Amino acid sequence: MHFLKSLAAVSLSMFISSVEAMEIDKTATIKDTKTTIMGINNIGLSVKNLDQALAFYQQATGFEVIKREKVFANSQSDTLYGGEDLEYEVATLKAPNMLFELTEFAINKNVRLTDMLPQGPGMTHTCFQSPKANSGYNKFVAAGARLITPGDRPIDLGGYGVTYAYGHDPEGNMFEMEQLDGKILANAGYDKAWQVLDHSMWMTQVAFATPDIDKLMSFYQDVLGMKPYRKAEIVKNAKIDRITNLTNSDVLAGWFKMDGPSKMMEFWQFRTPKTEVFTGKRKASDLGYSYSLEVGDIQKEYQRLMTLGVDLISAPQQVGGFWQMYARDLDGNIFSLRQIIETNSNYSIVSFDKPD
Repeated sequence: MHFLKSLAAVSLSMFISSVEAMEIDKTATIKDTKTTIMGINNIGLSVKNLDQALAFYQQATGFEVIKREKVFANSQSDTLYGGEDLEYEVATLKAPNMLFELTEFAINKNVRLTDMLPQGPGMTHTCFQSPKANSGYNKFVAAGARLITPGDRPIDLGGYGVTYAYGHDPEGNMFEMEQLDGKILANAGYDKAWQVLDHSMWMTQVAFATPDIDKLMSFYQDVLGMKPYRKAEIVKNAKIDRITNLTNSDVLAGWFKMDGPSKMMEFWQFRTPKTEVFTGKRKASDLGYSYSLEVGDIQKEYQRLMTLGVDLISAPQQVGGFWQMYARDLDGNIFSLRQIIETNSNYSIVSFDKPD
């Protein structure tokens, strides 16, 4: 039994009213796609200080480092990231249901760090879920997280057994913490076998703040080949304001269900305070978040994205254990496609969310 069963239902979408401005299919998941996209393979985070970031996230999550390597003088990597003479070091952590990859690019050593705002713009955060009895919130606080949510405890939104909080890591990257009580975990199939395997934390989402939610979600509907399962509106919710440390927030939101019941893509458009338009052009090596979609046929998907007019950074390159390519969405957020080279690889979606 998979301990992540039904956990998608405990996201912030639980308590907010639906908005049907865009066509919604409440049963839609990535399994409906006619593409070769399998789901979310990794969350990427470009950092200035890899040792510091790795120490922080390892202490908080307990995720295993399954690979760490330095790369330089590699023409395929240069092509992949759209740069020249790139030098970088990457550490890959394995959560129970996806990879978390931290990368330090040498070209970012003098870049000034800034804190991500809840209203963005951009890929603002990912989310870490944990049992309330083994609280991820407490672990992140102990690791030195700078809390966005004021106070000394996460917020109970509606009495349904989930608490929420936002924080910043040492470099100002934002993340969400969700703690689930025993009843929800039991319903989700979090059984003793998984606890013995020490799967006490997992990751759940790719989250964006966008100035135009309908436009960006329509883009992803085309890319993913599936419909969103929920769209909603949140107006002046005092508990949401407390979680985000904002005042009188007014937000539109939407979600796509991905592989594994706990994994989703989340979209927020803050009308108050307004999510601004990003006017630069992000590079694949820039500080901050990115993510990857695992595919079964990267050449086919590359051609399809070209036909859709997606802003492609690179054609597929063989780097590490993957064929990979990078692209930008309509808001300039960085994402990649990757196809696993080795059968039964520990880096593939098929190895996630199950005992080793």
